[in-house]
Amino acid sequence: MVIKRVIKGIIIFIAAVLLLVAGLLVFLTATEYKPADVEPLKVNGTADATYSMGDSITILSWNIGYGALGDNADFFMDGGKMVKSADEGRVLKNMDGIMQAIEQTKPDIFLLQEIDRDSDRSYNIDELAMLRNKFKDYESTYGINYKTPFVPYPMPPLGKINAGIATFSDCHAESVERIQLPVPFKWPVRPVNLKRCVAETHIPLYDSENTGSECQKRIDKDLVIFNLHLEAYDSGAGKIAQTKMLAELLNEELAKGNYVIAGGDFNQIFSSADKDAYPPQPDKWLPGELDEEQFGDGWVFLMDEKTPSCRSLDQPLVGADLGSFQFYLIDGFIVSDNIQIDDLKTMDLGFVNADHNPVVLQFTLR
Repeated sequence: MVIKRVIKGIIIFIAAVLLLVAGLLVFLTATEYKPADVEPLKVNGTADATYSMGDSITILSWNIGYGALGDNADFFMDGGKMVKSADEGRVLKNMDGIMQAIEQTKPDIFLLQEIDRDSDRSYNIDELAMLRNKFKDYESTYGINYKTPFVPYPMPPLGKINAGIATFSDCHAESVERIQLPVPFKWPVRPVNLKRCVAETHIPLYDSENTGSECQKRIDKDLVIFNLHLEAYDSGAGKIAQTKMLAELLNEELAKGNYVIAGGDFNQIFSSADKDAYPPQPDKWLPGELDEEQFGDGWVFLMDEKTPSCRSLDQPLVGADLGSFQFYLIDGFIVSDNIQIDDLKTMDLGFVNADHNPVVLQFTLR
């Protein structure tokens, strides 16, 4: 009798677990974020600067690691142990350091990736609201690329995530769209994974003859900015498909005669970059390689090889042996060759407030 009761108890327990798992899958499938292929993005705030031919413009790109991936952090997806990688105070401290660095750089445009608005991993802090409050003279747009009510892994689980990419500009944009990129993941992993996108911003351009006057003439070309954060943890097929689509989008705008810049976290090293600058180490996360030839002619690929743009999260940076630490070149810009490159620099901030360094490009419209 005792054995029968034990067996019955085990069967009931297994059935309860299976029912719970099935219920969770149904819930996550029903609440999956399913954006349209193309969606307009709302412009927040107002900006009154105008860009004319011959202007020198500064653009910054930075993956800010949702304010929780400072020098104290490691992360389980990169071989570390942490799930929540910062307490609430450290998230706020990181965000303050990030905003100070942007303010000191004084970019005309800045592209940010991994901004949390209402996520358990960053204590439900609205980081976008913090940024908009700090940079009130800029207009901004925000595109969601990760939204799920619950990520059930690891233990303890990641929980709720609401995150995206944001473009800030001191110049008014005529149109901004969120364009969905290919998603490499299948069900049941897909509902709790990222829906990566690019944010395409069209900024009007004017002639340089009457700069500052009310009769500036609008020319028939735009400055088109693509903000992006490509796949990181797929088998490789996702990066390839997303890069292929990015090339198509960029070439479509170049064919119109526009001035085009794509910036962000590519999670890949450009094929022309020095692979030996930060050689790969065994058992570390490895980036893909972006094949520049698939973009065709008319493009310049920019990564600052003097300074790493990203660090590994397999261990905290504080107290680590930097001589054997893994660094990466995965952030940069793709620029149409009708734009004059004046300077490119990755700011060496020591990865104190984020696991990426900001990359800054100065260019002239010619």
